[in-house]
Amino acid sequence: MPPHLDRTLDELDPPRWAPPAPDATRLAREVHGLRRVPLCELGPAELRVLVAQRVALAYVVPLAVRLLLDDPLLDAAFYEGDLLLAVVGLPAAAWAPHPGLKARLRSAIAELPESAIDGLPRGGGEELARFADRPAPESLNRFAGR
Repeated sequence: MPPHLDRTLDELDPPRWAPPAPDATRLAREVHGLRRVPLCELGPAELRVLVAQRVALAYVVPLAVRLLLDDPLLDAAFYEGDLLLAVVGLPAAAWAPHPGLKARLRSAIAELPESAIDGLPRGGGEELARFADRPAPESLNRFAGR
């Protein structure tokens, strides 16, 4: 295990966050709590929350992509592909430190069957196409560049 995986986001991504306000939302309390969990203990659902909230992306994106390369349509919390759609929806700046990971994820997306793309929530196929710098899919052959 790389040495930083036993550390928390509060340790790796200073400054440490103060405790959430007493009237903070459930989501805010959850994100604050996740910053105190060692990276090696973050699961798909926790990574989806951190990605969606754009917290410490330099550390979170590689962990999320590692999971997605094994299972692009991983159901992290809500539906198949929810982590994938959160990751591909990140701004370009989030990928600047990770060009190799972005290329590998694009390849994994290109291998998805048409039925998987069609099964994503409305707009999901277009999000994948945008991330992959391809035209919006009319069929798998067009999306995958075949």
